[in-house]
Amino acid sequence: MPQIIPPFGNHLPVRIRFGDGVANELPEIVREIGAGSALIVVDDGLEQVNPAVRDALDALAATGIEVFRSPKGAGEPRGADVDRAAAGLRASGAGVVVAIGGGSVIDTAKAARLCAQQGLTFAGFLASDRAVPPADVPLIAMPTTAGTGSEVSGGAVVFDDHSGTKAGIASPNLRAEHAIVDPLLTHSTPPATTAFSGIDAIAQAIAGMVARTRTPIGDAIALEAIRLGGRSLVAAYRDGSDAAARSEMACASLLAGLTMNISDCAAEHSLAQAIGSRTGAPHGLTVGLVLVETLERERQVVPEQLERVADALGVPPDGSADGGRAVRAVRELLRELDFPVLGSLAVRSDLDDLTRHAMADFFITQSPRPWSEAEVRAAFEGALALVGR
Repeated sequence: MPQIIPPFGNHLPVRIRFGDGVANELPEIVREIGAGSALIVVDDGLEQVNPAVRDALDALAATGIEVFRSPKGAGEPRGADVDRAAAGLRASGAGVVVAIGGGSVIDTAKAARLCAQQGLTFAGFLASDRAVPPADVPLIAMPTTAGTGSEVSGGAVVFDDHSGTKAGIASPNLRAEHAIVDPLLTHSTPPATTAFSGIDAIAQAIAGMVARTRTPIGDAIALEAIRLGGRSLVAAYRDGSDAAARSEMACASLLAGLTMNISDCAAEHSLAQAIGSRTGAPHGLTVGLVLVETLERERQVVPEQLERVADALGVPPDGSADGGRAVRAVRELLRELDFPVLGSLAVRSDLDDLTRHAMADFFITQSPRPWSEAEVRAAFEGALALVGR
């Protein structure tokens, strides 16, 4: 029966340009901003393997814009990466920051801009009152993977070298002012990274459907993200040159990032963060390792929402109406991606620690019904019991 829709608000002031070739509009955007110099936070060596990135940066330099580079090494973002980029921004006095790379690079740039403005190291920021004022330097985000949607989100997750855990920052003031989402930039993404980042996008969109903070706007965007990602991820994984699949995955990632900001993530991200803090494994990988197990629990709480997810994934109705077909579809998707299992990581002796970390994480509080420690541990145990997909 129809019900009164609870009140909600929505404000995401990010200017988005999407489509093949829009990376070449970078010089135009920098000119519009009025910056004479730019700090480029970029994956180290990316220009050598990604011609579209190289062309965009060459076009920027050709306009006379002074370009400073802050390369980021491989792996998840760390406090040292943030400090290096922040020092580069302060030293250069650049009028704009341009982040080119995966979510780890964009998160690094967000945190670096914040730390540079406040004259703090990343550790110093974490030890402060963590205020996030409006940014004094614009940020342009150009993703080269289709996963986190960090180009439109107000969050950044960075590994804190001092505590040995991942630290999350969230504020509307962290968001980039401009998002340039060019699917051509993602064509060089290796198969494993395509799978990991793509699962992260789909997981974010599904989480937006089950989170207790979900809204009609978030549902609408999430369902399109799930539809696009569900039908294109395997194709992009199997053939990185499939332009249509890459385009749909880039859009799915963008929409999933918007979903996360409008609604939120849920328990799957908390369990994943616990694994990532313990192992340093890529974020998208850790999400996929526990996605089925967390959805199996959530379908007991919001089966009607997971039925809508199953519809978006193109799964025929089976009359059960219990959300199980969505869980089975995700399990099959992971199998087609040759996704690893949790047992491949050395975490068997750390279940108590993983459970504590997951229970202390913010995202698990956004699940539709509170999780117990026993439920979290059971989800980890279920994931560990798998010997293959």
